[in-house]
Amino acid sequence: MDPHVVLGLAPGATPGEAAATYRRLVKEWHPDRGGGPAAGARMAEINAAFDVLRATAWTERHAQVRPAVSRTRAAGPGAWLPPAIRRALGHELLNVLEPHEKVWLVTPTTTWASPQALLAASDRRLLWLLDDAVARRVQTLRFAAIEAAEHSVRRPRRRVATLRVHARNGRRFGFGELRPPTAAALTARIATANAATAQTA
Repeated sequence: MDPHVVLGLAPGATPGEAAATYRRLVKEWHPDRGGGPAAGARMAEINAAFDVLRATAWTERHAQVRPAVSRTRAAGPGAWLPPAIRRALGHELLNVLEPHEKVWLVTPTTTWASPQALLAASDRRLLWLLDDAVARRVQTLRFAAIEAAEHSVRRPRRRVATLRVHARNGRRFGFGELRPPTAAALTARIATANAATAQTA
């Protein structure tokens, strides 16, 4: 998935241009505004693309000693992923991926442990990078280890959401400063994974 293609942006578009285009597309495609029969799928694609662009900007701002992932390198960690996802993940998250793990979401967030973090979701787990941590910067939690997940939207303007995850071992995790559609998609994906785990148990 190339987020620039999904949003109809030029490759060198600024964050401001990306945000303006995102707002325009939401007005056009949101199911509540009569986006048509394909509106739900198109909105999910638009939201994922915008999150990837935001995560890429976050990764570039917070890059440590190692440079950002090359736009052209085809080999190395996460070689099976689209280049845009690889750039958004950065080298630390790429290095903990399992073989052929499919990442479908990357977005900036905050956690209880770090006000600057990057959250990714794959086909099998959540992964997050704590930017200001000295040790154990990358954390992971498999969907099978999650008992429940819920999200809430902050009032009064309802533009920011928090995802709360309850692990089966009693630990709790919170991811703040998420966009509401992103938090809702994560909650739904975790619920689907839990249902699949219950059926196979």
